Amino acid sequence: MNHPAATVSESFSPAFALSIVVPVYNGAESVPTLVEALAKLDVPGGHEIVLVNDCSPDNSLEVCRELCRRNEVALTVVNLARNFGEHNAVMAGLSHARGAYIINMDDDLQNPPEEVVRLWQYARDNDYDVVYTYYAEKQHAAWRNLGSRFTNWCADFLLDKPKGLYLSSFRCMSAFTARNILLHTGPFPYVDGLIMQVTQKIGRLQVQHLPRAGGRSNYTIRRLVRLFMSMFLNFSVMPLRIGTLTGFVMAGLGLLVFLIILVEALFGRTPQGYASVMAAILLLAGVQLIMLGLVGEYLGRLFLTVNRKPQFIVRDVERNARAGEEKGVS
Repeated sequence: MNHPAATVSESFSPAFALSIVVPVYNGAESVPTLVEALAKLDVPGGHEIVLVNDCSPDNSLEVCRELCRRNEVALTVVNLARNFGEHNAVMAGLSHARGAYIINMDDDLQNPPEEVVRLWQYARDNDYDVVYTYYAEKQHAAWRNLGSRFTNWCADFLLDKPKGLYLSSFRCMSAFTARNILLHTGPFPYVDGLIMQVTQKIGRLQVQHLPRAGGRSNYTIRRLVRLFMSMFLNFSVMPLRIGTLTGFVMAGLGLLVFLIILVEALFGRTPQGYASVMAAILLLAGVQLIMLGLVGEYLGRLFLTVNRKPQFIVRDVERNARAGEEKGVS
């Protein structure tokens, strides 16, 4: 079923001190090790684990359900009806998290589980709404690191984020932030963009980043481009303004070239440059097509949003006995 629209309530009472939301995709090998480590964490006030199966093609769902049945830690398995993408899966996890603080992390074991408590304590003790982690050295492929730097550079201009803040997927947020993020029900969520719309009480903490324990990243170039487009288009009209500015620049260059040709014609010289004319035509046509595509992308996303394309659809939810208990956090 579609998730209901969230409403911010001042009477929200967290059931746990900390929720840990983990989107799972092709994580059958790594998730048991991750859950085992997270279950051993000492979190005063208690913690829960929320695993979101993003319609993984391997047997991740069966592994998650088995972990849910045999673990003593509070564990919830959210099973999505189809593959929606990481940020949509995070939104699904946030909608089922019941902690005073919520940490989001990947299932690939590149973020050491022992950093979870330190990240939570840092956010709680400094009264941050959100704390992002950053790394002294990222253990990703060179092309992936380059793409991350480019995305963060673009985010400096497109999102209202502090300069130099690294947008990591290993982050901690307060329940207040999560509940306000969930007010967004559009089909193309970008969690970091939503965070910047909610709060500016944001901190950063350096943590370790380990090489992948096995397998390869689930992020293909296509997925990274799709994620970049969500950031690029969903939270700013800056691309349209850049297009307008480009149009003025091209019009100015066209006027300059026209004046040069006019002067040549007046002084009896035949204007030269068939190749340059063709190059100018191709350049202008390319710019126009890019801008039409950009406007079309905005309109397409608006069309899908108006027609209520689902952000995510939950097929079923399974909780173990510990997760079903209602407990207060002191």
